[in-house]
Amino acid sequence: MTKRPIVVVGSINMDLVVRAARIPAAGETRLGSGFAMHAGGKGANQAVAVARLGWPVEMVGMLGGVSGNPDAMGAALHAHLASEGVGMGGVGIAEAATGVALITVADGGENTIVVAQGANAMLTPERVEAEAARLRGAGMVLAQLEIPLETVLRVAEICAEARVPLMLDPAPARALPEPLFPLVTWMTPNETEAAFYAGLGRDGALHDSAPRGCALRDTALLDAGAIAATLQGRGVAGVVVKLGERGAFLADGEGYAARVEPFAAEAVDTTAAGDAFNAAFAVGLLEGHSAMEAARFAAAAAAVSVTRAGAQESMATRDEVMRRMAAG
Repeated sequence: MTKRPIVVVGSINMDLVVRAARIPAAGETRLGSGFAMHAGGKGANQAVAVARLGWPVEMVGMLGGVSGNPDAMGAALHAHLASEGVGMGGVGIAEAATGVALITVADGGENTIVVAQGANAMLTPERVEAEAARLRGAGMVLAQLEIPLETVLRVAEICAEARVPLMLDPAPARALPEPLFPLVTWMTPNETEAAFYAGLGRDGALHDSAPRGCALRDTALLDAGAIAATLQGRGVAGVVVKLGERGAFLADGEGYAARVEPFAAEAVDTTAAGDAFNAAFAVGLLEGHSAMEAARFAAAAAAVSVTRAGAQESMATRDEVMRRMAAG
């Protein structure tokens, strides 16, 4: 089988991670129990996850630096991604600082994340145009929202013109231009993001004018199906709502919808579980598996990832995913 590469267009960050007993409330200061620096960024996380699963992958993104030379964090990230097997020909250097994410991880594995875009904000539509041939040659393109929205839209337009499937991880959640939705082959929000885009009201019903940003944690899984249908009504072909420890809900573009059962895992750090899921889902689809089979593969990859600290360090190899699936 000829493997057309997955091309990831997205962010490259250095994650600054503090561990604490629990997530601080607004205005609260807490003492942390540890600090570490990890390679991160949703785009780079997904690229590493794809590489570890044995599929060719190329990155389109920006690192910070001066006069074409990366800054210290940028140089470290470039070397790390290359060592993981990620193609770096589409990564440029911007006159800005390399992107940074500030992450607090609670003892139970929950996290909060604040991202300073830095050089990621310099990944412009013009920069993507320069990499258009790379996108057109992809088996699938993965994108997220830690880069400018106008860039994401241009990526989607190029993919649509070339008939290359686009998987959009709509995080962090923010308003999207309506023309983008019909260009998305797969949208993969988590539960909070799904509620944001579908306009889920706090009473659990769908409303066009509903408050944004309300989560699904206290609603039935049936609501995930309603949300997926709402997103498809806006033009998205397929939707996977990622529900954390409760698995996922999948609705393809051909009328099939079903729950994706989770794999049990002792969560240590959930920081990049969604990125692990997206990467594995893309690989599974390109290998010719059904959407449900690919989603099960993805759920197993995510289950492995939450058992380890860090973002890219936590990504599973193919052997690990297969063992997890075999264990049930």
